Amino acid sequence: MTSSDERLNVVLAVTGASGAALGVAVLDQLADIGVQVHLVVSDGGKRTLAHEVGTEAHGKMLIKAHRHYDNRNIGAAIASGSFPVAGMIIAPCSMKSLAAISTGLSDSLVARAADVQLKERRRLVLMTRETPLHLGHLRNMTSATEMGAIVMPPVPTFYNRPQSVEDIVDHLARRAIDLLGLPVPRLTTAWQGESNARSADDSQGVRAEKHAVTAAQK
Repeated sequence: MTSSDERLNVVLAVTGASGAALGVAVLDQLADIGVQVHLVVSDGGKRTLAHEVGTEAHGKMLIKAHRHYDNRNIGAAIASGSFPVAGMIIAPCSMKSLAAISTGLSDSLVARAADVQLKERRRLVLMTRETPLHLGHLRNMTSATEMGAIVMPPVPTFYNRPQSVEDIVDHLARRAIDLLGLPVPRLTTAWQGESNARSADDSQGVRAEKHAVTAAQK
């Protein structure tokens, strides 16, 4: 990737739904692969970050981001389609933000930046966080999908056998980034079929058994 390549830039928004750790993980993963992150955190997002991650979480995100913006600044660079970015992730995406996006109500920078991705035919990944869902939520998800967004509720996977909540959050963050289609190696390991998974399990079991025997003999 070159400095003039639009794929260097990704917009990340954190809104007020539960799951603020998802936004932190996405930022960490993007920064690790050299992507310049343009960060917007709504007032609700700041409150949730403080409650769920810690009072210093927002400040640490501001330091790690390439640039950060006030959610009220609808004149920011990322509010224009002429500013080159590869796409946008909203992690987590509140139902309020989803509703604004699905109806084209660009009354905040989060909603406007998302609208820009749609009109420019760029990737927009919405990690919608709510349960259970009523019909309005479902209709908004349908509308956003019809306009080109990718609705990705942060549903954990268990075939990869996570050992902690952190494992689950990191896997979801990597999966969301993979959906942007950046010109980098995939961050998640592709499923190779159940037979391969069993072989890996068998190999791991044999190694563990040998280790236990060796330890017992010492």
